Amino acid sequence: MKILIALLLCTAPLMAAEPKPIHDLILKDIDGKPAPLKPYKGQVLLVVNVASQCGATPQYAGLEALHRKYKAKGFAVLGFPCNDFGSQEPAAPAEIKEFCKARYAVTFPMFEKIQIKTHPLYTQLTAKGTPGAGDIGWNFEKILVGRDGKVIKRFETGVEPDDADLAKALEQALSLK
Repeated sequence: MKILIALLLCTAPLMAAEPKPIHDLILKDIDGKPAPLKPYKGQVLLVVNVASQCGATPQYAGLEALHRKYKAKGFAVLGFPCNDFGSQEPAAPAEIKEFCKARYAVTFPMFEKIQIKTHPLYTQLTAKGTPGAGDIGWNFEKILVGRDGKVIKRFETGVEPDDADLAKALEQALSLK
């Protein structure tokens, strides 16, 4: 009996540390309206912190191409404007939305401008126990989330949306039911 109790006490922290799925979160879209993540349950997601005045801003085009290519297969890019790195997203939400639409024809969902380190979605996606856990380093980091709402893999800023490793991970995630 003592051994069983000791095992339970030793494994309890490991069980508690398991990352939670993100689908129960209710966020706000770029227009400030409630945007629950529940409708994305069962989809593969690429969560990206974006900025309009960053050297990586042209990645919007590649992100949109991915979104369009795989949308019918249960995939979505989710964009989260962020001004945390180099003040590269100083614009108001309406300006961000217009910039994305006019310059890159973005159709993927855009959410409210956030502060990465304190936002509930990002604290969950980068928590200890997730693949690539730890602080986001810069704009346009990409977090691939499986149909179950858990992180599969994280890609740094320099990984372009058309990168072979990203495509392989995405296609593999889409093939899992």
